[in-house]
Amino acid sequence: MVDPQARLHDALAGADVDELVELGCDLAEAGRQQQALACFQRAVDLGSEWVSFNVANTLRELDRPTEAVAAYQRAIAAGESDAWLNLAHVLDSLGDLAGAMDAYRAAGQAGQPEGHVQLAHLLHQQGEPQRAQAALAPALQRGYLPAVVLAARWRWENTHDTADPALEQLRAGAGVDGSARADLAELLIATGRREQAREQLQLGAKLGQRECWLPLGNLLAGDDLSAEPDQELEVDEAEVDKAGAEEAYRAGIAAGDEWCHHNLALLLLERGDVRAAEEHLLAGAAAGDELAQLAWQDLPRDEA
Repeated sequence: MVDPQARLHDALAGADVDELVELGCDLAEAGRQQQALACFQRAVDLGSEWVSFNVANTLRELDRPTEAVAAYQRAIAAGESDAWLNLAHVLDSLGDLAGAMDAYRAAGQAGQPEGHVQLAHLLHQQGEPQRAQAALAPALQRGYLPAVVLAARWRWENTHDTADPALEQLRAGAGVDGSARADLAELLIATGRREQAREQLQLGAKLGQRECWLPLGNLLAGDDLSAEPDQELEVDEAEVDKAGAEEAYRAGIAAGDEWCHHNLALLLLERGDVRAAEEHLLAGAAAGDELAQLAWQDLPRDEA
């Protein structure tokens, strides 16, 4: 059996690009990113510029995004068009919105439909729905499922038309899009299928779809996801599970959904735990949740 350290030494000392790339991939898969980076960088130094793609991916894993951007750009210059999508993700994470949009657009033009979808997402978030629809169109024409699901989500969120049969596309997309599953749950509740909605959200949570924890908590707490803000709800008390709701909110926070802080705080306030509620409201406010900020301002200070 070849000693792994000896193999690494021989690869770095030699000039076999295929061996360097193969070993680098093995090391990356094993979590040995620094050694993987050394292999990939050696391959680039030997003249295989396309391996800059692997260099960039490894730098991204090492949380060195700025360096990753330069490496992705080098890979693209070497003809690795698949690097556009990864470059876009990194630029997006760095807050370079214009650069991310350009890269997503280029990814779509290079044949990656996910580029069209992500560009559409960004445009929609920027309050440009018409441009977002136009950006999504090429992926829709290809029948790309995430694009079909996103279009269905937008239709539901805009119309809440429970009679639209096309909205059952949300069910088809629930497996690949947690937001689609959350919207599907809302549709199910609006059409009187509350138990099915709960099952969908529980399944999504089990599958690791972060977007399902908040609506699951709300449902267990007795909130109707399809209700208007000021609408009085008639929920069977037997369907209310405050302990389950708290567990869902805490799981959502652990999964990275900062909006769960606000709803968890409301449950904590119900049972008089003002101090813990304040901690969660502050955490939610720090994450940009305006409702958490307002609720924190309204806390009964004399009880804290």
